[in-house]
Amino acid sequence: MIKILPNDNILGATVSGLDFKKSISSQDFSEILKALGEYGVLCAHDQLLSPKELVAFSSLFGRLQVLSASAHTEPGLPSVTILSNIVKDGKNIGSADAGQFWHTDMTYNKEVGFVNVLVAYAVPKRESHPLGGTEFTNTQAAYADLPEDVKLKLANATAIHDLNKSWEWLINVRKSPRKPLSPEQRREWPPVSHPVFLNHPITGRKVIYVNPNFVVNIQGMEEKESNDMLEYLYAHILQPKYRYIHHWAVGDVLFWDHIGTWHNAIADYGPNEHRLIKRCQVMADRIFNPAFTRGALSGEMREASV
Repeated sequence: MIKILPNDNILGATVSGLDFKKSISSQDFSEILKALGEYGVLCAHDQLLSPKELVAFSSLFGRLQVLSASAHTEPGLPSVTILSNIVKDGKNIGSADAGQFWHTDMTYNKEVGFVNVLVAYAVPKRESHPLGGTEFTNTQAAYADLPEDVKLKLANATAIHDLNKSWEWLINVRKSPRKPLSPEQRREWPPVSHPVFLNHPITGRKVIYVNPNFVVNIQGMEEKESNDMLEYLYAHILQPKYRYIHHWAVGDVLFWDHIGTWHNAIADYGPNEHRLIKRCQVMADRIFNPAFTRGALSGEMREASV
């Protein structure tokens, strides 16, 4: 029987009572979706999924994204990204610098992201303390606390999101070894527009849907006004009262809602302190479909078989 145990933070809950390697009933999937909307970040311990099992479980939430710009994918499974600092035969087996900044994934797509699902295979430790945690912040709670004049001013505003902004920052500021996006990749991921405030499809509450890594500007504003407003929103969202850190253990399956959270991979470990995580990114192709969401939340879906 599924159990959802919220933690003592503004985000996060533990899921127990399910084996993610087996079929998930429609009622259990309903409970998972409700908890994902309410708590933003869910963790199931001691669920060391294989890459194929990771794909199967992740696919329950929607279509998986294949990142053609990344060379660090599981052989034969291009939807599984390898996040690691492990070097083998002189080459890093995964993306060593992925996610080490505040952002929410896939806002640079016309069809936005919904869920990340990750499995931990190796977790760095120092003096028995786990390193390489993932920090989150709650953009639903942050919206609720915004001054009413800001809510009104930005009620119908939209912002431009661009993958290239993040890519160039990683190369020029973080000195990442990755190459600039090719013309073909730029055509695949052109700048896109999204509302500054989105209605969360599970909770119905509004979220602040901008982030410092991908957003270029708020449309219709002069550059200074746009920059000032974005910096105000970012500082507001990153207040400590909205934040939570997940400390990893081997076998953790951690999955979170991109729409209502930001995240940041904490780079507090060295090159000889090995971290290995495998990830699927799930698009929001289903969750913004009212028929799917109503059915999923009511438990009236067909068996969610993996």
